[in-house]
Amino acid sequence: MYRGISDFKKGCQPRIYIIEDKKGDWVTDSHSILATWRYHFPQLWKIHGVNYVRQTKIHTTESIVPEQSALYFEITVGKMKRHKSPGIDQIPTELIKAGGRTIRSEIHTLIISIRNKEKLPEEWKE
Repeated sequence: MYRGISDFKKGCQPRIYIIEDKKGDWVTDSHSILATWRYHFPQLWKIHGVNYVRQTKIHTTESIVPEQSALYFEITVGKMKRHKSPGIDQIPTELIKAGGRTIRSEIHTLIISIRNKEKLPEEWKE
């Protein structure tokens, strides 16, 4: 809408698209511009040594996400907002906060256990 109003105020001013091709020459016609871009983007992938993105795989024995400490978990629970609707487990935030360090420690242990098994419980997928 802004562009339409601006064009209306200024009158008709044709836009000229100019890009520089691989030789350093200026290109203005649409077919040459498209051909230049078709050449340019595949070259970007070749520079970094990746020809096809789906072929790239990560092989590692270490976890990509570091294990969260109990202190980090305590801070996160402390930041949780009160008076929010509970999830499918029907456990409100207020209960987790009021349960004290014992409940939070058990929840943290459960989360670490699930993380180490690398299998999410079916109930958590809802």
